[in-house]
Amino acid sequence: MQDDDEAIASRRKRIHFRSWHRGTQEADLLLGRFADRYLPTMDRDALDQFEAVLEVPEPDILAWYLGQESVPGPSRSPILDLILNFKIYE
Repeated sequence: MQDDDEAIASRRKRIHFRSWHRGTQEADLLLGRFADRYLPTMDRDALDQFEAVLEVPEPDILAWYLGQESVPGPSRSPILDLILNFKIYE
């Protein structure tokens, strides 16, 4: 059980780093602050979904967040919906 907890903690650290180091300040703020708020309580399924979002190119994520483009069906997930409704400055 302890090894599993350590693996989850290590995974969260990697995801947190990736969230804050996307390449553009806009994506860093959106995904980094989202990670700060929600990552500590995510279960494995949510972590999987968040990692899938981190694989999406930044221009796509930002266009979805700003409502400039619709999210394609295969990309939609509960975590992505939470990100799209996330307020960076709350």
